Amino acid sequence: MSQTGDQDAALVLFSGGQDSTACLAWALSRYGRVETVGFSYGQRHGVELEARQNALASIRQEYPQWDARLGPDEVVDLSGFGAISETALTRESEIEIGASGLPTTFVPGRNIMFLTAAAALGWRRGISVLVGGMCETDFSGYPDCRRDTIDAMARALSLGLDRAVTIETPLMHLTKAQTWALAHDLGGVALVRITLRDTHTCYLGDRTKQEWGYGCGECPACELRAKGFAEWRAEMLRAGIGV
Repeated sequence: MSQTGDQDAALVLFSGGQDSTACLAWALSRYGRVETVGFSYGQRHGVELEARQNALASIRQEYPQWDARLGPDEVVDLSGFGAISETALTRESEIEIGASGLPTTFVPGRNIMFLTAAAALGWRRGISVLVGGMCETDFSGYPDCRRDTIDAMARALSLGLDRAVTIETPLMHLTKAQTWALAHDLGGVALVRITLRDTHTCYLGDRTKQEWGYGCGECPACELRAKGFAEWRAEMLRAGIGV
């Protein structure tokens, strides 16, 4: 490779959800300079785009030491992508298992598109480390969340940009309960509260208040988040730690 990026900088793919918030905290605890990127890809609701701004603002306010290292945020307009992705996340349709055997919430090529756009932005910003919340432990079977896909993307981007691109996935082998634990380990109760109050995961864009955050409480994303929170909180209580 003829070029290298700043190895003490990272670009976090930040959606404003629980997973990407944990990844942002993970990056801020390890890198001297951290930037964020989000995507408007034609999703059926704009709640997550609002949530990501709220979460970023809260992290900046709560953690001055992280704020000093947290650089610019950019939202990339990929709205045309939604027009070719007729899924339950880009149009009004039922959330179910489709004929392909994958959930109708699977947006074909979404993470591939996100990583490509992020790598291009990183190339311009001199950042060669991307951080994403992909996970193949507690997930919906999306093929673009698997380790093999991420490794292949890192190689393709490195070749295409003529610069080594690293894709860090700190949640790849964690359960949702372990993701809650990671947030607590990195940022204490304050980061858990930010996750509960400001982040958004619900596929339906519902902001009904629940003990584990906000959501409809019925879609697969809400069920997974609620289950993980309950498991993590039970572990904390067994250890004599109140949350």
